[in-house]
Amino acid sequence: MKSTCHFITLDDLNLSGKRVLVRVDFNVPVKNGKVTDDTRIRASLPTIRKIHDEGAIVILVSHLGRPREGEFDQAFSLQPVVEHLCSLLGKKVELVADWQGGMDVHEGDIFLLENIRFCTGEKANDDDLARTLAQLCDIYVNDAFGAAHRAQASTHGVAKYAPIACAGPLLLKEIAALSRALENPARPLTAIVAGSKISTKLTLLESLLNKVDQLIPGGGIANTLLKAAGYNIGKSLYEADLIAEAKRLLERGRNEGRDIPLPVDVVCGKTFSEDAAAVIKPIAGVEDDDLILDIGPDTARRYAGLLEMAGTIVWNGPVGVFEFAAFSQGTKTVAEAVADSRAFSIAGGGDTLAAIARFGVTDKISYISTGGGAFLEFLEGKTLPAIAILEESARAREAMEKEY
Repeated sequence: MKSTCHFITLDDLNLSGKRVLVRVDFNVPVKNGKVTDDTRIRASLPTIRKIHDEGAIVILVSHLGRPREGEFDQAFSLQPVVEHLCSLLGKKVELVADWQGGMDVHEGDIFLLENIRFCTGEKANDDDLARTLAQLCDIYVNDAFGAAHRAQASTHGVAKYAPIACAGPLLLKEIAALSRALENPARPLTAIVAGSKISTKLTLLESLLNKVDQLIPGGGIANTLLKAAGYNIGKSLYEADLIAEAKRLLERGRNEGRDIPLPVDVVCGKTFSEDAAAVIKPIAGVEDDDLILDIGPDTARRYAGLLEMAGTIVWNGPVGVFEFAAFSQGTKTVAEAVADSRAFSIAGGGDTLAAIARFGVTDKISYISTGGGAFLEFLEGKTLPAIAILEESARAREAMEKEY
């Protein structure tokens, strides 16, 4: 995906009196009927306000969780989201469950359609569902970067049938920030990539090695790389079937001058539990019954030094089990180093954002991505289908305008 992507934007359009269908990403955590993290909802507010203030009827559409498709499930209802959205906007927002036969709308209305995954055909990008969504609007806006890697009825199909399909402000901000980090970054470019499995991020690691100056691994990814480098990692989480791939990555990094700094010390516990005794050990001192649950202080200082010198930082994944206080110091040190760095920094992924919030550095990160899977796939260089269809729509509109 390139920053040279061309889209129709809201600024290109007269919104007054128009029905505007906006795909937002309100897939947020809900507990006991209350939204517990409203980051994604708050990120959408400027778009909603802009469209409403310009005199349009706003119809929002989102998914929440993974309900059984085609069935209503109160546990996945967007009712808590609409209540929270009302309080943030200071305006009435109506939740609409029965919309497929059309909607009675008036100027100034703001609606949120009930969880789109309650509709059969959403995930399969069903044409009938996409057409039904398109019939609700004069303008379709995709502002849900977090769902842009999915070709679904509300992210892709509807853009084929809506009279006008455009990119929302939040989507454009995401593309601009990621492109800045990857296409012409200030050097050195340092990436932090952590997670439980190297298999889920192998393509990302391969792709980033083409771009970065340093690639800092964490979590199960670091464990697999340590095992590949010949270290005993005890009973720590790693992927035995990917040792050969991990060796190849390390060798490639050495051959191409792309630094992959492995931990020199770690924090171990005997059990994966919050009350496990935390013991700092040199990497060569890990015992057979140890679990590596965090990077050690020497490693954390080394990583912090690299981040201090960085020109651009891309961060996906905490470097330890930060949810457990005894094993949180490594991630805390990294988070503070990213925050204190003069680099342009971009962070994405649910666990990463939770860590950033926990350690109070959210406001010091240059850009917080609302995407998880979409963030990773963009970093990998993949074409995101929900973005590609918006480009197609812009080209088609341009061609039509030239004819007339």
